Amino acid sequence: MNPPSSPSSATASVAGSNALRALRYGYRVPMLLWHLLVHLPLVLLAITPLTAALPLANGERLDHRLIRAWSAGLMRVFGFRLRRRGTPVAGAALFVANHVSWIDIVALHSQRMMGFVAKKEISRWPLVGWLASRGETIYHQRGSQESLGGVLHEMLARLRGGRSVGVFPEGRTRDGREVGPFHARIFLAAVEAGVAVQPVALRYGEHASAQTVVAFRARESFVGNFLRLLGEPVRSAEVAFLEPIAPGAAIGRRRIAEVARERIVAAMQTNRP
Repeated sequence: MNPPSSPSSATASVAGSNALRALRYGYRVPMLLWHLLVHLPLVLLAITPLTAALPLANGERLDHRLIRAWSAGLMRVFGFRLRRRGTPVAGAALFVANHVSWIDIVALHSQRMMGFVAKKEISRWPLVGWLASRGETIYHQRGSQESLGGVLHEMLARLRGGRSVGVFPEGRTRDGREVGPFHARIFLAAVEAGVAVQPVALRYGEHASAQTVVAFRARESFVGNFLRLLGEPVRSAEVAFLEPIAPGAAIGRRRIAEVARERIVAAMQTNRP
């Protein structure tokens, strides 16, 4: 049996941890400022109305490629090393993922351009709100049935127009310990548009070991979470595109919601300690 740690060793450990965090802030804050003040304006200058829709060799639009690259860069600034498993479906699709923190949107945008459905409060968040609006976010006023009807209408229009939409069917972030139930109504637009639904599992840290670290803590604000994550150690961020549910699946939106959640939960538990 190992002897208990002495108060002095515990204090030294905390001091060492704080020193490493300060060191990470020392080089990441300048990286963040460079990414915001240099890289972001260059991206915005490159995606003018005349050039945004230009197709690249692989068929991807120029603005979508640049947004993906900038998002991947932001993930790296925060110390995340991206891994992608699986392949996002081509064309219009509804992507559904587990929800841990604001960084989820950046992680998904680094792999595939999609307009997200998000709570209206995000539009007022510093920086992220502005970026979300530029990323074609559809805002929803929580608790408002009228707002939800408008969201579903906009989702349907985009899907029928050949564009993709991303949603977090849990409806809110959690503490990272579990994947909550999926709200079935949000799947209605995919059913009516006849497009595929692709579940996506977001796993932070080796074997999803850092879900609770990335998640919002009790009463933690967006700014608090943002600053805390900026000082965290380097860790992996896996974006796993799982088996899609085929368009026109004759199982109804409730069953589609259940199947999507089952696949994400199974992926989250793979090799998890």
